[in-house]
Parts: sequence; C-alpha cells; structure tokens
Amino acid sequence: MSSRMSGSSGGSSHKSKRDIRVAQATADAQLHSAFENSANTGDSFDYSKSIDASRGAGAEGMASTTITAYLQRMQRGGITQSFGCMIAVEEETFKVIAFSENAPEMLDLVPQAVPSVGSKGLLDVGTDARTLFTPASISALEKAAGAQDVSMMNPVSVQCRGSQKPFYAVLHRIDVGLVIDFEPVRPSDPTVTAAGALQSHKLAAKAISRLQGLPGGDIGLLCDAVVEEVRELTGYDRVMTYKFHEDEHGEVVAEIRRADMEPYLGLHYPATDVPQASRFLFMKNRVRMICDCNSAPLKVVQDLGTGATGGGAKPAALKQPVSLAGSTLRGVHECHRMYMVNMGSIASLVMAVIINDNDDEAGSAAGAASPAAGGKGRKLWGLVVCHHSSPRYVPFPLRSACEFLMQVFGLQLNMEVELAAQLREKHILRTQTLLCDMLLRDAPIGIVSQSPNIMDLVKCDGAALFYGGRFWLLGTTPTEAQIQDIADWLLEQHKDSTGLSTDSLADAGYTKATDLGDSVCGMAAARITDKDFLFWFRSHAEKEIKWGGERHNPEDKDDPKRMHPRSSFAAFLEVVRQRSLPWEDVEMDAIHSLQLILRGSFQDIDDSETKTMIHARLNDLKLQGMDELSTVANEMVRLIETATAPILAVDSSGCINGWNAKVSELTGLPVGEAMGRSLVHDLVHDESKEVVERVLYLALQGEEEQNIEVQLRTWGPQKDKNAVILVVNACASRDVNESVVGVCFVGQDVTGQKVVMDKFTKIQGDYSTIVRSHNSLIPPIFGSDEFGYCTEWNPAMEKLSGLRRDDVMGKMLTGDVFGAMCRLKSSDAMTKLMIILNNAMDGNDTERFPFSFLDRQGKLVEVLLTAQKRTDAEGAITGVFCFLHTASPELQQALTVQKAAEKVAEAKAKELAYIRQEIKNPLDGIMFARSFIEHTDLSEDQKQLVETSAMCEKQLRRILDDMDLASIEEGYLELDTAEFMMATVMNSVVSQGMITSSRKGLQLFCDTPPEFKSLNVFGDQVRLQQVFADFLLNAIQFTPASGWVELKVVPTPTKLPGGVTVVKLEFKVSHAGEGLPEDLIHQMFDRADAHSKSQEGLGLSICRKIVKLMNGDVQYIREAGKSHFMVSVDLPLAQREDAASAK
Repeated sequence: MSSRMSGSSGGSSHKSKRDIRVAQATADAQLHSAFENSANTGDSFDYSKSIDASRGAGAEGMASTTITAYLQRMQRGGITQSFGCMIAVEEETFKVIAFSENAPEMLDLVPQAVPSVGSKGLLDVGTDARTLFTPASISALEKAAGAQDVSMMNPVSVQCRGSQKPFYAVLHRIDVGLVIDFEPVRPSDPTVTAAGALQSHKLAAKAISRLQGLPGGDIGLLCDAVVEEVRELTGYDRVMTYKFHEDEHGEVVAEIRRADMEPYLGLHYPATDVPQASRFLFMKNRVRMICDCNSAPLKVVQDLGTGATGGGAKPAALKQPVSLAGSTLRGVHECHRMYMVNMGSIASLVMAVIINDNDDEAGSAAGAASPAAGGKGRKLWGLVVCHHSSPRYVPFPLRSACEFLMQVFGLQLNMEVELAAQLREKHILRTQTLLCDMLLRDAPIGIVSQSPNIMDLVKCDGAALFYGGRFWLLGTTPTEAQIQDIADWLLEQHKDSTGLSTDSLADAGYTKATDLGDSVCGMAAARITDKDFLFWFRSHAEKEIKWGGERHNPEDKDDPKRMHPRSSFAAFLEVVRQRSLPWEDVEMDAIHSLQLILRGSFQDIDDSETKTMIHARLNDLKLQGMDELSTVANEMVRLIETATAPILAVDSSGCINGWNAKVSELTGLPVGEAMGRSLVHDLVHDESKEVVERVLYLALQGEEEQNIEVQLRTWGPQKDKNAVILVVNACASRDVNESVVGVCFVGQDVTGQKVVMDKFTKIQGDYSTIVRSHNSLIPPIFGSDEFGYCTEWNPAMEKLSGLRRDDVMGKMLTGDVFGAMCRLKSSDAMTKLMIILNNAMDGNDTERFPFSFLDRQGKLVEVLLTAQKRTDAEGAITGVFCFLHTASPELQQALTVQKAAEKVAEAKAKELAYIRQEIKNPLDGIMFARSFIEHTDLSEDQKQLVETSAMCEKQLRRILDDMDLASIEEGYLELDTAEFMMATVMNSVVSQGMITSSRKGLQLFCDTPPEFKSLNVFGDQVRLQQVFADFLLNAIQFTPASGWVELKVVPTPTKLPGGVTVVKLEFKVSHAGEGLPEDLIHQMFDRADAHSKSQEGLGLSICRKIVKLMNGDVQYIREAGKSHFMVSVDLPLAQREDAASAK
C-alpha cells in the first residue's frame, strides 16, 4: 500500500524507494522460505502465497538471519551450470582457491588410468592455474588480469596445455581474487577475428544501426525493435521486453514469439516474480544465460576451513563461499527452474536494461550508483527476456554483443524516458498555469466549472471540490454524503496534516472504504482551508490492466497454486484488486503546488504598510535584476569585440549586424564593409550555402545547432587563402519578449587543422612526423588497433590529458585509458565512445562528436571528437584514429560569460515570475476586502480612503503587468485613455509618500487650488499616478531628516479651436537640501552609460519617458538650499456639467 500524508510544513512522510526495496526483499525471502519448507516437508509449493508476500503479510516477523541467509544463497549458492567450468584464483599468484567439480574433466585434466588411492589430481586448491594452459594462453590471461577493467578483455581465447582444446575465458574480479569461467569453443560459434569486447560488439552492428535510426518519441516502437533484433541474433522461440513499474511490479511491453506459442504481451506480474536479490545481480552481471534448466547443477569445490585437501603453499581457507554473482555459470535456483518448466521453457537468456535514475534517491539501491565521475545514479528499468523450448547455448562473443546492444538500447530508452517526463511536466505546468489564472478570475469555482479543470492536472477517474459546505463533482466520484464523510475522517484522523494520498483507502484506515465500491479506491486529498478540500479519485488498478492474450480454449483453467506466467498475472490482479495505480511524485508535486496557491488565495492582506513593502520589494527586485543583467551584458559586448575567437551575428533577414575583429582579420573583410551584407549570398562559399541556410532557419525557429562547419569567403590581404573554415555554434538572439530576432555564431578557426587533417588521412605508411609533431596546428590525436588497445597518443594529447604516451600505450582504450586513467562523466559516455569506435572499425567515420573527460588533475575537458578508420596498404581496416578539436581559452571564456548571463537571466526571470505571482494572491485578498467595505455605510472621508486604496491597487497591478520595459524605453508603449479626477490622483500620490516621510520626520505639504477638486481630464490615470509618485518618493529619499517636501499643482486651461479645452498641468515637487546626486540626474536624462544605471536612475529614466509619451516634459532645477522636479503635461478637459460625479 502506498500512502502518504502531507504535514503542516508542506512536506511528506512516505516510504522511500530504498524502503520499498528492503520491504520487497523481505517479501522475497518469505516466499523463498515457504518454497524451501515445502521441499523439506514433501508438500507442493502453493504459488498463490505470492499474493500475501506481495502485500507484505507476515513479512514483519521474518528473522534478519533468515533474510541474510536468503541473500547469501542467491550470491554464494556454491553451484554452477554444466555448459562450462569455473576456476577461482588469487589475482597475484593465480593459485586456485575454488573450482567447479566438472573442471578437471572439461579441461582434459583427468588421467586415463585409474588413479591410486590418495593420489592428487592436476587441479586442486592451491594449484597454479597457469600450469593448465599453453604459454600463449598464459600470456593472454596475465595481460587480461592486469587490466583495470577486465570485462573489456573478455573473452580471452585460451587452450588447454595437453589437448589444445580451445575455450573462451571470461574473467571478473571478486573480493578474494579472480573468477574465470571457461566455455568450450564450438565449431558452430560465430567467427570473431580476435579476443576482446570490441571485436564481439561488431556482431551487433546491424542491430545497433537500426535502433539508432528509429524516429524518436515512441518507446513502444523502440521496445518492439529490440526484441526483433535480439531474436534475429540469438534465435530464441520467444523474446520479450519486461518493464519494472514504480511499485516494483513488472509488465511485458513488447514480445516476438513462435506462432504456436501463447502470448504474454500485456501481462503484469507481482514484484516477487523477479526478486530484489536477482535485480541486484543484474546490476552486477547484466547477461544471464540458462542453457538447460533440467541439467543437474554442479558443486563448487572450495576450502571453507573444513579440512579439504591441499598441498604446498595452499591458500588460506575461505571465510565464506566464493561469490558467483558475476559468473556466467551461476547455478539455477530450484524455484526458478520449476517456473521455467511450468511455462514450457528449457533455456533462457535474460539481459538487463539500465538507465539513469534522476530520482533524489539515485544510488540507494545496491549497485545503482555509477562509477563514473559525476555520473548520475543508475537503475534497472527492465529486462529483455528470451525463452526456448529446448536446450540452447549462445556463445559468449554473441552474448557480449547482446550486452552492448542493451547498453545502446538503454541509452536510446533513457532519452525517450527523459523526453516523455519533460513533456508530462510541461503539460502539468501548463495546466497549473491555466488553473491559477482561473483562480485569479473566478476563484475558486473556475477550476471545476471550466476547461481545463482539476481532472486535467493529474491522471484520475474523478475529482471533487468541497468548499463552504458545497460540492462540485467531476467524473467518477463518491456521493456528496460520502465525500462529506471522507472530509470528516480526514479532519479527525489527520487533523495535523494538509492532505493525504493513498492507493487504497481501506489500507489507509478509512473504515467505510468498502461502501465506495470498485469505482473509488485510491485518493489524493489536499486541504485548502481549515475545513475545505480538493479531492482526486482513482478506481482500482485492475481495470487499467489489459489481458495479454486469450486462452486457446476459453474453458481452460490455470491452477493458481502452480508457478506459471498466467498464475503470476492472476496473483498480480489479486494484489491490485483493492488498489489504484500509485500516485507518482510529479503528480503529488503538482497537487501540492495548486494547494499552496489555493490556500494563499483565501488569505487577506489589507494593510497599507504590507502593500508598500510589496511594492518596494518588487521594484527593488526588478531594478536589481536589470542592473546585474546590464553589467553582464556590458561585459559580454566587451569580450565579443576583443575575443580572439571569430564571432558574427545576423538579423532575422540573414544580414550581418555583428562582425568582430577576429573574423575581420581572418577573412580580410573590414567591419564596416561586412555590416548589412547577406551571410548566405555574399559571405559564405557555395559549398556552405545549403548548410548555413538550414542552420539559420532552425535557429530562427529557436532550434540551435552546434559544431557546424562553415566556409567563409576571403577578401583583400587574405584573398589567397580561398576560404576560412570555421566550426560554429548557432545561438538564437532574443528580445525581452523571448522572440527570436537574429542569430549569433560563435566559431573556432580550424582552417590550419583541416588542411593538416586532410593531408594526414591521405598518407599511407609512416605518419609519425605529422602526428607526433609539437606544432600547435596538430590537434590532440589518439588511436587504437582493431582489438581496442591504445596505439597512438601524440604530444598534443599528452598536454591535454596530463597522461604520458608511455602510460597509455598498449592499454585498453575503453576501460583502462578512458575510464580508469581519464574518468568519464557517466557510463552513458563510455557507451557512446564504444559506439563511435565500433562504427569507425566498421568503416563509418564520426565527425565532431561532443566528448568530455576528466584529465589527470580531475579537470573537465570538453572537446569535439572525430573518429576515422585506419587502413593498411591493402585497404584493410587495422584500427581507429581519433582527433580532438579543442576550444580556445578566449572562446571558452566568452562561452562561460554567456552561460553566466543566461543563468542570471533565468534565475531573475524565475524570481520575478514567482514574486509577481505571489503578490497577485494577496492583491486579490485586498480587492475582496475593499469591495466588501465599499458596500457598507461609509462617511465621505472613508469613501475617499477606499478610493485611494483602489487607485494604489490599480497602480501596483499595472506595474506587475509591465513585462515589456523596452516598449517604454523605445517609445511604443500604448497608453490608456479614460476620464478621471485629478484630485483622486493626488490623494493616491500623497498616500504613497506619507509613511516614508513620517519615518524621516519630514513635513509633507500639498498645495492645490480649490477648483482642483472638481477637475476632470482624459488620459492614463494609473501611469500619471505612477510618474508623480516616483518623483515624490525620490524627493523624499534625498531630503535630509527633519526637512520638508512640498507638492504643488497649477492647472492652466486653454481653449483650442473646435471647442476642445486642454489643461496644462504643472506638477512641482520641491524639497529641502542639496538635492539629487548629479550622477542620478544624468541617468534620468540618459546622459550616463546605459549599462551603469542604478535602480533609482532607471526608475527616473522610465518615468521621464512615460511623461514624454504623454507629450510632456520633465526638469530638475537646483536653487539655494532647495531643489525641485517640474513636470508639465497637457491633458484634455472633460466637458461635464457635473464634474464631481466622475471617478
């Protein structure tokens, strides 16, 4: 049962994924114990007990020793399969510490004559395993054992010393040494030209190409493709993709099978069907083959201190049985063997599908953490499962190819999973935004009465709003009386929480859950006031589960006590019959966010001090963010102009509007001549026109491409060069509205490197003079032979990585060099590198692939990787050459500053959006309180105060909606026109200055003529009020304590031809003291550097420009001991007989 309660702090206390896995492991141990007991008593095993195990029934009473013994049995069971043999040795001495009982016979070590009593065989604990193989085999084994990552050396080809019998040797490390699995080489095995993982991976080249060529956005298509390719590679009767869900149960999501076999597609299985211990083992050993489940298991001979024979310098007795977790020969548990037999399967091949775990608890499962530097956690997404109705052996090279195919599949799947998650989060965010907008306009009824509504926020069967004793029901829900009862239960049983989510109301303790029937099972509740709730309901999960295939005979019945896939499915349906689908974290986050907004919408804030504080905070935040952005932008302009990297920019029509000194130097085209010319038609070579047109088109749509090669024409002194070759990144230039208005290209000159590389690839034979040159034009180069060993590491690569050539030559490029010496960011990065190397050895070159690693000092190195095949004189591929393109320090600095600017902009935009949203909620409360007050009996003075509050509220809302400051700066802001009373404006302006002036002990005077009270004019009342208030507050700020400030308004009406009367308003704000700083005055009149404006200067500048938009004028005049603002603006007089009625 998955349930959680939100505390008053807004947090949640629910089981972590680690807790779920621990509980599941306990349930697994309970089921295993029941199986073992049935074997001991002679009774048949009742598989229906998995229902209770899945529910955790009785698991609490399991002794920890029983659970530990179960886990040890899974890893150290001491039995192997018979398709090969196993020897475990000490890593340094190769002395045997354990071996499978069939090893002497399989390795042809059994003497032909009957041995005498007490004689010792050729293989025993303490034997030097190297004496059993040919000298060439010994050398290969020792070389493999010396590798940092022995898995990259597998398989190692070895031969027995006496019979020359060939084997694949598969090595892996354990806590006490090395385990070596030996599998006989069969004549029918696929041909692999040499040992090592890279050679084996070639067998999956076609399958990998297909997966990489599939269109994105369809996980189902990807899963279908992988089962088809695995079946073609291995030939099994049935291949399935098996996915683990968040609650640990499994589902068959793709299947290909023999036509006469019943389908399992769509079946779901309890979590106990694949125990947690098995999942742990799959994280360690990602391919598991069972050749013949009916074959008798073989014991492992090992000295556990029981007096086993040994001789000479025999190793010390083992403290515990040898771990077989990573062995290809690990024996088959009897419970699993029975399951296979019941489903008609004799052989199987199971491969792990592992992806990134972006959960905060990544790595909580054993083996889930990535060893790579900075790597994300890893998790077992699912399995690719193969079954065969007769014994079947797949040779190790082919299994290794399948393992690499699973890595590529996991890489593709990870991208699809992340894309799906992003699309889902975007949908939730969009729905949240629309619901919030409805709350502001129609709170709270809009979220249930309009579209979208609260049912669109998360997946559910029904939803309800219980507010003020009334009900709004959507979809499948309990009755109003039942919802009232659930609300009462929550208030009584969970009074200290803000909500609850559960997949089973019955298990959550709601005693009347059975009265709800099958239609309502799971619930998420969010408290929005002390007594009101939002509810989301889900029906039981059984209705969501599709039956995966019809019985051939509908009257056939499965025995629920017998282990079989359909019995598992029936057990799963029993488990979920009283449960809904669990509520996911992202869904609960969405509900919690809406809950916070709803709770905020019912809180009233109506004191003027709070409003003033909010107003000041918003202005401070706006101006501070603009100031920081201006500083960063100024620094960016300076860097671009002086950068040694070529940088150019175009407008939306593709014409040059930016051309820095470096690109001018490279092309010989002066800045002045470049400006306004067409990039595509005038400046690039014909070979690059199509590419540049495509990049421009995509960038103007917001899709930025990177690492694009562009050839520019040359002029003047550079004419002889014919072309300048740049590798550029396209960056969309955006205005304040986030509209794309142009494209900026940040490039790197690779002309010299390109020439050298072109010549280099044509050279056959001796290349060391070029590759190992210290010339700065020679890029970092490394290479490998066809087996994956490093054969080249030039001086530039030494400088870039910090590793000497002698340190890496002869080491495995993947695993030893990149992996151990130069760590990669993640295991995905290793998979991508292996794909590139494999493609190159297949003759498919890779150009400028983004690649990063940590150098010897742990510093991150980001480059572009080009991989090309290396051939001999006959054209045969003998290895791979890799070239790295590095960015210049200047370009790196420019990109760093650009990233910093983007981060600052993003952070400020988020903060502004948050503040803007949070301010609107209490503003709604203020509006509600004011509207309520307006409908009560008020005196004239009280009505004036309410009116002043309303105007201040309008001003604040207008400022909150000011998203486009450029419209003010550039003079295209649209002003409102309406009739209003000037007296109302002045009352609002004076009220905004009262608190600040009182704190400073200032005297504030307001001088207006008597006729001013009835003066009605046309114009933008809120903007005029904003301007006057800003000038007043600046005057108050720069007036010394105990001074004075005076407002004086002089209206002068003038009658124009046609009967229209215009009032010239002179608004004068005088104040004592020395006045505003001179620098601030320069900023107000835009005489100072635009990028160095202070917060006050920017505010004054904007107000001056608003006055200018009104065809008015602003002056600041200094006199002896005092100064004053003089604002003059002409407004049409409203021709009304009863002017006092205008509001």
